[in-house]
Amino acid sequence: MRIQTIVIAGSLSLLSACQSLDTPAPDAAQSQSNTPTPAVNIEETQTSETIEVVEITDVWERIRLGLTLPVPEHKLVKQYREWYIKHPQHLARVSQRATPFLYLIVEEIEKRDLPIELALLPIVESAFDPFAYSHGAASGLWQFTAPMAKHFGLQMNWWYDGRRDVPAATVAALDMLEYLYKKTDGNWLYAIAAYNTGEGRVLNAAKRNRKKGKPTDFWSLDLPTETERYVPQLLALADVVQNAEKYGIKLTPIKNDPQIEVVNIKGQIDLALAAGFANMTTSELHKLNPGYNRWSTAPQGPHNLVLPVDRVLGFELALADTDAKERLNWERYKIKSGDSLGLIAQRFRTTPSALRAVNDIKGNTIIAGKHLLIPVAAKDPEQYALSVDQRQVSKQNVKRGNQKITYSVKSGDSLWKIAKAHDVKISQLASWNSMAPKDRLQIGQKLAIWTGNIKQGSSSITRTVNYTVRSGDSLARIASKFKVRVNDLVRWNSLEKSKYIQPGQKLKLYVNVTDVRA
Repeated sequence: MRIQTIVIAGSLSLLSACQSLDTPAPDAAQSQSNTPTPAVNIEETQTSETIEVVEITDVWERIRLGLTLPVPEHKLVKQYREWYIKHPQHLARVSQRATPFLYLIVEEIEKRDLPIELALLPIVESAFDPFAYSHGAASGLWQFTAPMAKHFGLQMNWWYDGRRDVPAATVAALDMLEYLYKKTDGNWLYAIAAYNTGEGRVLNAAKRNRKKGKPTDFWSLDLPTETERYVPQLLALADVVQNAEKYGIKLTPIKNDPQIEVVNIKGQIDLALAAGFANMTTSELHKLNPGYNRWSTAPQGPHNLVLPVDRVLGFELALADTDAKERLNWERYKIKSGDSLGLIAQRFRTTPSALRAVNDIKGNTIIAGKHLLIPVAAKDPEQYALSVDQRQVSKQNVKRGNQKITYSVKSGDSLWKIAKAHDVKISQLASWNSMAPKDRLQIGQKLAIWTGNIKQGSSSITRTVNYTVRSGDSLARIASKFKVRVNDLVRWNSLEKSKYIQPGQKLKLYVNVTDVRA
């Protein structure tokens, strides 16, 4: 740690031993005199000041003392500074979210002797939300895209996304920033801009200016609008943090001590069980370990858990008393004719690779009548509220219109095709389902589609009706009965007009009950 204490008043002590100057000064007057020069005694003198050392107890204060990048009075810097000052609640929320992680980030930055301003980048990128996911398919505190994440050593699979693992992603982000600093010939504003848009764009913009005889400082470059605003936003934020008291900003103090510790558990574990060992709720544990997508840590690793420092000892004692086989719940499954590893994995919400590893299977061959051991969650899926599936369900249930359709993805589908069929925007469809517009779809994936704008003052009351098809029913008859359109029935239930409906078949309808009653 580079800054721990500051000296308010130093101590100065000047000590000269008694000296006897026997040699006369080499001037004309003394050279003409025969009178011996008397010895001059210099008395010992000492001056001192009281030493006052102030310990830094707040990470925000530690950051303030380390800020070094110049903050110009640029138009965009002023604009963002004013925004932060007018929205103090934003930084208050950010400070609370940053509490577990900011000390770790500052330590890593100071260890590498990088600008402390980089500790503020997660505020610009994600508002310190490790679950943040952007329209550009960037994820995590540091907003890595998948290609960049892989390039800088982060793992991503069905079980785990290293972009959301705060300790791992912090190391990768600082590795990337160091790389960009070298690529941009030691220019931090270039490097920070390149973190947003790529070094190629920044270097090419500088090259174009150089050819035209224009200045090549960051402020003179022609860059994408987002990047031109990105650096000023960070510098404005640094100014607000440095002068928080002056601007009336209250940042929640964060202890200048480790808040979390990374524990190597040396194997897979159910997050609910791990939370119990640490005397925490599953959600509390998952907030510190947002890299885990599912109900447990990843089978093939990383085998790390982030824990509050005061929970580590109790967790390690409980873990040591637990057999490795008891870290997960297991189900013994008898393979049926027609089964495949893919189908079984889908049924039990796991992956074929996990089944292979647990059951020591090479390849994809399984034999009907044999048994597989399958790891299953200790609790109901709803108990793992921060898993990918449950976060998506929560997002999909946020009311966006009068009618919600649950659509099952088919072969050949794309977000564009589905959005067009339901007369909604691709950006809307992606947002409703915690996706980016360019994300790939999986066959069988469930999407929420909202139709019908919510109108203020509307007297209509829309309800979801689960209707069981009766003998003699047709789509036209059902549509007429509930005063809806046949096309809507087809769309809501992913039907094909050419296919008949069968008695006993379940249909979902979104009905204006005021129309039906009338």
